[in-house]
Amino acid sequence: MTLPVRRHKGTADWNPFREFEDLARRMNHLYESALDGLPGGGAWSPAVDIEEVDDAYVIEAELPGVKRDDVDVELREQELTISGELKERERVGVLRRRTRRTGRFDYRVSLPSDADPEHVDASLHDGVLTVRVPKNADARPRRIPITAG
Repeated sequence: MTLPVRRHKGTADWNPFREFEDLARRMNHLYESALDGLPGGGAWSPAVDIEEVDDAYVIEAELPGVKRDDVDVELREQELTISGELKERERVGVLRRRTRRTGRFDYRVSLPSDADPEHVDASLHDGVLTVRVPKNADARPRRIPITAG
């Protein structure tokens, strides 16, 4: 059985995926507006990688366009919190499409008990926040030399 072909008059550049993008944009807007009334609602989470190396845990969060003064990093007990705000820039023209996130963001992760909360450092470079949480000295792996018997 042959399916009918749908033709749109006057739209030679019609793209069926544009309708899906519009639907996704509307769903995201609906979801975000529903969260605005809740405490902490409306905040988004940045993309984050967590890497364990021999002597530390390294957390990298993508925060393009966020200024250092607009980011807070806290470690309370064993929970690391990265929060802040990506401020909307002023525009002169008409915004035709918007897919970049703005507003409050919040990311939380529980760290293992061997994390050393006293020596944490953080840096922001090229839109990537890097937080290095060292491990306690007694939790670090030690190489044991093997002697000839």
